[in-house]
Amino acid sequence: MVDAAVRPASAHEHEAHRLDVERVNQLLLGTWADTRRQAREMIKDPAFWRDDSLGKDEHRERVLSQLHLLVQNRAVHRAFPKEFGGEANNGANIAGFEELVVADPSLQIKSGVQWGLFGSAVLQLGTEEHHRRWLPGIMDLTIPGAFAMTEIGHGSDVAAIGTTATYDPQTEEFVIHTPFRGATKEYLGNAALHGVAATVFAQLITDGVNHGVHCFYVPLRGEDGDDLPGIGREDDGLKGGLNGIDNGRLSFDHVRVPRTNLLNRYGDVAPDGTYSSAIDSPGRRFFTMLGTLVQGRVSLDGAASWASALGLHIAITYATQRRQFDGADGQETVLLDYGKHQRRLLPRLATTYAQLFAHDEFLQKFDGVFSGATDTPDDREDLETLAAALKPLSTWHALDTLQECREACGGAGFMFENRFVGLRADLDIYVTFEGDNNVLLQLVGKRLLADFAKQFQGKDAAALAKFAVGQTAGKVFHGAGLRALGQTFVDLGSTARAVENGLREEQQHELLTDRVQQMIADIAGRMRPAGKDRVLGEKLFNENQAELIEAARAHAELLQWEAFTDAVRRIEDAGTRTVLTWLRDLFGLHVIEKHLAWYLINGRLSAQRALAVSRYIDRLCARLRPHALDLVEAFGYEPEHVRAPIASGIEQQRQDEARAHYAALKASGQAPVPEKKLKHRR
Repeated sequence: MVDAAVRPASAHEHEAHRLDVERVNQLLLGTWADTRRQAREMIKDPAFWRDDSLGKDEHRERVLSQLHLLVQNRAVHRAFPKEFGGEANNGANIAGFEELVVADPSLQIKSGVQWGLFGSAVLQLGTEEHHRRWLPGIMDLTIPGAFAMTEIGHGSDVAAIGTTATYDPQTEEFVIHTPFRGATKEYLGNAALHGVAATVFAQLITDGVNHGVHCFYVPLRGEDGDDLPGIGREDDGLKGGLNGIDNGRLSFDHVRVPRTNLLNRYGDVAPDGTYSSAIDSPGRRFFTMLGTLVQGRVSLDGAASWASALGLHIAITYATQRRQFDGADGQETVLLDYGKHQRRLLPRLATTYAQLFAHDEFLQKFDGVFSGATDTPDDREDLETLAAALKPLSTWHALDTLQECREACGGAGFMFENRFVGLRADLDIYVTFEGDNNVLLQLVGKRLLADFAKQFQGKDAAALAKFAVGQTAGKVFHGAGLRALGQTFVDLGSTARAVENGLREEQQHELLTDRVQQMIADIAGRMRPAGKDRVLGEKLFNENQAELIEAARAHAELLQWEAFTDAVRRIEDAGTRTVLTWLRDLFGLHVIEKHLAWYLINGRLSAQRALAVSRYIDRLCARLRPHALDLVEAFGYEPEHVRAPIASGIEQQRQDEARAHYAALKASGQAPVPEKKLKHRR
């Protein structure tokens, strides 16, 4: 918490619109606030903290010991079935794991590998027999495991992986094999040292037919601790971050596993080699299996957003204490009183709020699907689209925010003890694992185009011109259909006139929605000549790929804005609602400002109104300046979570000491006279 003495003098506007920090904290912590608080209380224990003095090998062993502490604290059981001592609470499980990022991102990711990927593959893709055999050991960490999906030759393109699992009916075994170097499983947590088993994704081949990617439970080590015959294991060594995780590579030289080691919830092989599945379509079967593992993207979205929050807590706290350059009053100016400093940090603060509100709705959607409460094919498709939309924006934002916070704190920010350097290094990989961000956004774009095609199949150009996106946050989050402002494709003239009337909620929503609508309609129109010509279709898709990804990004920004607006509407206290409305407006206008070229080129904004966007952002930053500390205090981080000396109050002590020194010197009459002042007297 920030000491009241550190706060800037409260302006009249600050007093009139004071933020209810506890209420905002409850909103930010979201649906599973109690679980988050429980996790935060647990990681106050220094045993969970990253020790920056450790080398790679020592760091790995420390993180493994921390996983055992998680087991002791019953922090890993939430998502598992009640019959095994779990709670079957998927939303709480993700919320609790996300909080580990402030202790040590290596801890968060290694625990995610063990229980969120390896354990979840057994839980979600296996059957009761598999659960009984392996879940107890996975839960109590007697079976540390790797999640062997990614290959060095195929990262995001899982359907094309090279590892094979060929069924031998004579022995009723699958033969797991790595046929070439590019099929080596790579970058796997727990693979270099600690893993004794792996869930291996491979092309299932039986009776000479490839039935596509399936998952197999493959033991890696025997009871003597040595790797089993045919298992190839290598250490990835030192990485750019997350060095508390023993990432490595696995290869298989005709490794045999029993037929029953196939995790056969969605596809099975009989003793005679006959394949069967309740899902006839190979493509739908593949995406159904992968969809059960979407929680990795869910947790990355939340962890990245909370890492951004931590960075901003440190940087903004420091910026309200650190002084630099004399002001008009003869006193050095507090950093956050500079307009440029506000511009650097406050829009990123607004974006972080938007991401956290969107993430909670995302997590609700995830919990509904995985609990079975809202588990339909449409719900699963919406969840996958939402994950592919939000994870890229939050992980990119984390890297951008942590870097800007580092620079905003100068040399102090470059010191490892003040967290920015280590956090940014650890979160770097978040933008490419669990799906490369650009590939994920391409999936979102394809979904938007598919929805477009369904709506306007056989329609003429006039109908296309009135296109309205069917995939707004109202549908994705709530299944309630389109929101009112997204139901009609407004024409150019009415949009321009509406914008001239202001830049408040209605106009922001209109502008953000309009951009998604127009971009998708334009891309669909350019691709329409391909028809069923696959060669031409591939060519046109490639020509429009960059814009399609940008349209998907615009769609995700709209989702975040709507989630922020939902949160604002839930606030009853007038002062708090006013401050968060300003913050929501700052987020919306910051997004619009980033894309001003598009709005100008497409006639959605006049040059005068475009200029007004930037000026309004400046005014909003100035309005929010007195509330900055309250806004970061609402994240709810305590000193044991922050652990950054520059955010501890020590900078304020230094500043106070310096000012007291000069005041005493002046009062003594012994203060030296500045040369400039002496010359002026002459």
